Amino acid sequence: MASLEITEIIKTLQTERAQTRKELAKLDKVISALRELSGTNSTPTQNGKGHAMSAAARRKIAKAQKARWAKVRRERATKA
Repeated sequence: MASLEITEIIKTLQTERAQTRKELAKLDKVISALRELSGTNSTPTQNGKGHAMSAAARRKIAKAQKARWAKVRRERATKA
């Protein structure tokens, strides 16, 4: 008796899972279409990173970080 109930529960859950997968596929299509419309095609990759940074942005960030480290080194030199 119990095994029949469990079998039916499993079938029901599998059906629900299939329906959910279909709904998720539809949502993915809608999200993709909206991204194309908005011009933000930067979808995260498997490692979680988004779009690539431009060379100019990397240079700007590198310059700012070098300035921060220079400040830290100056402060250490005055304390020593």
